Amino acid sequence: MNENYMGEDYIVVKAQENGVTLIGLTRGRDTKFHHTEKLDQGEVMILQFTEHTSAMKIRGHAEIYTRYGIVKSESPSSGGKPGK
Repeated sequence: MNENYMGEDYIVVKAQENGVTLIGLTRGRDTKFHHTEKLDQGEVMILQFTEHTSAMKIRGHAEIYTRYGIVKSESPSSGGKPGK
């Protein structure tokens, strides 16, 4: 473990429906799931990329705020149409 590592990239996820799933994926040779959270509509979570977290998977209708802008994910059951 690198004690001097400081993660700098944060994202904010705001659930637009109940049951939005956030999954943290590990760094390294083999990518694995290491953490899962569920958010209900209106809930917000602030996440940070770390020495151990290289990626995040977000499933469900949510707004994702990053330093690059806002991305909207869609619910798999909506057929590509948010809010259905």
